[in-house]
Amino acid sequence: MKSIREIYKIGKGPSSSHTMGPERAAKLFLQRYPQADHFQVTLYGSLSKTGVGHGTDRVLLEVLGAERTKIVFSQETWEGMHPNTMDFSAFQDDIEIGQLQVESIGGGDIRIPGDKSSDSEEVYVEHSFAEIADFCKWRYVHTLSEYVELNEGPEIWDFLMEVWLTMKQAIADGLAATGVLPGGLQVQRKAKFLYEQEPEVKHPALMEFQQIAAYAYAVAEQNADNGTIVTAPTCGACGVLPAVLKYAQDTKGFTDEQILRGLATAGIIGNLTKQNASISGAECGCQAEIGTACSMAAAALAELYKQNLDQVEYAAEVAMEHHLGLTCDPICGLVQIPCIERNAVAAMRAMNACNLSYFLTGSRNISYDMVCRAMKETGVNLNHRFRETSEGGLAKLYGRKKIKHER
Repeated sequence: MKSIREIYKIGKGPSSSHTMGPERAAKLFLQRYPQADHFQVTLYGSLSKTGVGHGTDRVLLEVLGAERTKIVFSQETWEGMHPNTMDFSAFQDDIEIGQLQVESIGGGDIRIPGDKSSDSEEVYVEHSFAEIADFCKWRYVHTLSEYVELNEGPEIWDFLMEVWLTMKQAIADGLAATGVLPGGLQVQRKAKFLYEQEPEVKHPALMEFQQIAAYAYAVAEQNADNGTIVTAPTCGACGVLPAVLKYAQDTKGFTDEQILRGLATAGIIGNLTKQNASISGAECGCQAEIGTACSMAAAALAELYKQNLDQVEYAAEVAMEHHLGLTCDPICGLVQIPCIERNAVAAMRAMNACNLSYFLTGSRNISYDMVCRAMKETGVNLNHRFRETSEGGLAKLYGRKKIKHER
């Protein structure tokens, strides 16, 4: 597996696969053909159908130059096509001088079909939770965070500290902001309002939900407003992990250094899911994004609460199992409805998954590796309308309602 640095990317929202990935691809193509006087980028699949809402065209024009770049939104498909595929063409004096096909595979990563030279190096020999657990057992490695340091080296903690500080800043910025999010849906920011409300009944469970939900909303709203966030594992699911970890720090007094241990554990879960299934909504639906984020958060909590390796695995498994089949149907192609609210709900589910693992680990029948495979099988068999195309579900029904209202 790759480094967990591949899971945590600091950057601008709103979408890791539709904004960060295309931006990275455009910069690569520009480096290859700096002499070109104009470009054409053809978007396919989910990039074509929801690219405008996600800002794909905007970021491509920013990198390549708006005055010399043409964006084509193609409806063409072919067997084996990745749902986030784009073709770049470079021209000089109206003669095509270069082409490049790129796939945006989720989490801000890109892949060039047939090109292995761009692959980053493997850091972890193990490729499943079962293999990791066996390694840890025989080497007397007691936690996943120890396993991460053993493979990545002590310098990983400096990287994770930058990640954590960025996550906390996103929460602070989101809680301070008000107003309407861009995109035309007129979605009001809710994090500050949610955080500052004084409920009539100060029930502990209600207070817990209010704080965690406010943190998740804060980060997700920053993402929707093109703010700086950390993919965990994606932009669309970036609010789950920081919300859970910030609440744990606030209420349990964990130091920043202890929180980094949770981030390391979460990174392994994200890595396993990316390796063996997918973290792309366009490929496997929202279960791949929010489901993975929930698993990462549940495992991170279990690590912080000093649960054993079996309990950490069970927490991650429960979190993913109950997101199986979750569709990706963003209204108007924006990372707002249902995405923002979904971050808050998943953060609470991560808390519940961790608590359940404390009591019932010894009775479990399903491994994380198994639920990961099930997620991939479910995802690739989802109708394309429910894989980040905005052609089904809430996106379709909202469109009908809007048209009827306008009439």
